[in-house]
Amino acid sequence: MKGSAVKTAYLGLFTAGAVIIGYIESLFPLFMGIPGIKPGLANLAVLLLLYRVSLKEAASVSIVRILIIGAMFGNLFSIAYSLAGAFCSLTVMTLLLKKTRFSLLGISAAGGVVHNIAQLLVAILIVKTPSVQKGIPVLLYYAPALITAGVVTGLLVGLITREVDRRLPPFPWIRKDIG
Repeated sequence: MKGSAVKTAYLGLFTAGAVIIGYIESLFPLFMGIPGIKPGLANLAVLLLLYRVSLKEAASVSIVRILIIGAMFGNLFSIAYSLAGAFCSLTVMTLLLKKTRFSLLGISAAGGVVHNIAQLLVAILIVKTPSVQKGIPVLLYYAPALITAGVVTGLLVGLITREVDRRLPPFPWIRKDIG
């Protein structure tokens, strides 16, 4: 099998795995007083691809996963929230991966926080919540809980991703002698 066919097969497996994990997460909703908080374990596949391969492959799996999970278990709003969160978190994680010495856990925690904040900002735009004091939207009061959840779940996803990375052999379509 040629390299591109192997790569496509692997990306399909990563996407399917992320969709299955997303489905399992939807069966066990966490309710901590804040809607939408979940472990985000489906991002394991995305983070692993970002770490091992490139932004292009990670983004393609992330987008397909979001669209499939959104169509199966969500709605257009959940897709909008997820796409915004994924775009922002992938951007930040890519920058941290390339420009800093952050560990995989730190990169994942930053991605979790940015993902939650991006979703909160989209919610503020969509819901158009009334302002409370000094023009601050009501939904911003969820920010501390969402930041904390982003750190905790990001560390969890980063830890699992690090352990999976240690156990997986190199991907066959990536030739180390080319670069």
